[in-house]
Amino acid sequence: MRTTLTLAEDVLAAIEKIRRERGVGLSEAVNELIRAGLTKSETRKPFRQKTYDMGEAMVDITNVAEAIETLEGPAWC
Repeated sequence: MRTTLTLAEDVLAAIEKIRRERGVGLSEAVNELIRAGLTKSETRKPFRQKTYDMGEAMVDITNVAEAIETLEGPAWC
């Protein structure tokens, strides 16, 4: 299949590097880069949220409104 592409400078440089190193044509170098991108498996480190023990709460938080009033004062709303 024939098509026209506009290549970014860094992509063109990668294609030219493959062509020089392997002595292949433009189409073969482009196909090689595309195949490598399609088969690349990105392994990412699983996300882990860091937690810290903050000790016992200094304010009773079972009643949120009361806790806010204690911390912010009676004019919080």
